[in-house]
Amino acid sequence: MFRFSTGTNVFRACFRFLRSLLHALVSYITSHSLRYFAGFFTVIVAIFALSLPSAYVVEEPGPTQDVLGSLSNTPVIDMSGSRVKENHDTGKLLLITVNVSGVPGYEVSTFYSLASWMDPHKSLLPREAIVPVGQSADEYEKESTNEMDDSQSLAQNVALQYASKHLGIKKEDVKVRLHIEDIGGPSAGMMYTLGILDKLTPEQETGGKTIAGTGTIEKSQKIGEIGGIRLKMIAAKRDGATWFLAPYDNCNEVVGHVPQGLRVVSVKTLDDAYKALKAIGSGRGADKLPSCNVK
Repeated sequence: MFRFSTGTNVFRACFRFLRSLLHALVSYITSHSLRYFAGFFTVIVAIFALSLPSAYVVEEPGPTQDVLGSLSNTPVIDMSGSRVKENHDTGKLLLITVNVSGVPGYEVSTFYSLASWMDPHKSLLPREAIVPVGQSADEYEKESTNEMDDSQSLAQNVALQYASKHLGIKKEDVKVRLHIEDIGGPSAGMMYTLGILDKLTPEQETGGKTIAGTGTIEKSQKIGEIGGIRLKMIAAKRDGATWFLAPYDNCNEVVGHVPQGLRVVSVKTLDDAYKALKAIGSGRGADKLPSCNVK
């Protein structure tokens, strides 16, 4: 006779225990945990969905750049020529940028889009409102860079034309080079133009103040509307500006969104903008400058 009786009893005891445990687990799942399992599954699906790339673009206030200042020890506006005067304007002329996420090559998650939608300092837009359908990351970056290059070139030409007519400075007597990095689009055209005019004269047009602004510049010297002006006003106020030059055609977007302590001046043309700059700097007539009203 084999003496397996003790081992057999242990095996039977273990089997009965495991069977009881399995029965208890099945009973618990059946009676209590189906809704918890469903909830857990829903959470997993939601997390997966929120991690998917969003179809929206997120805009938020970006950095500013003083066009009268320097970038990497190089003047943003570098000028030379027989009619260029030494200029020590202690104020600032800030061009404003908007950071954009969600464009090709910089996609964001659905979770980030939802969080941005609830943030009053951000804007959520369908991607096609910023980027044409089917445009690649390389195409988008190239287009944005080309727009900035065209804006800089146009700003130089328009500024020198204005200087020739109003300041008696001939175009051939001045050479202008603009140095800027990592900024795309045409919306800095007006500020580039004002910066060039400021540097062409020995006066301190800013009067030592920090003046921000945005707007395209056209050959006709018209100041064109831009996108994201509400966010640009936030960035201007954040970086110390007390005055903001805004395109007249953007006034409907300005009203009701001006940060406290920031005075907005509506401008239609380069002449409006330059005269406003001088009025703000000198303090003469600044209180009579046009502000934005709902059209």
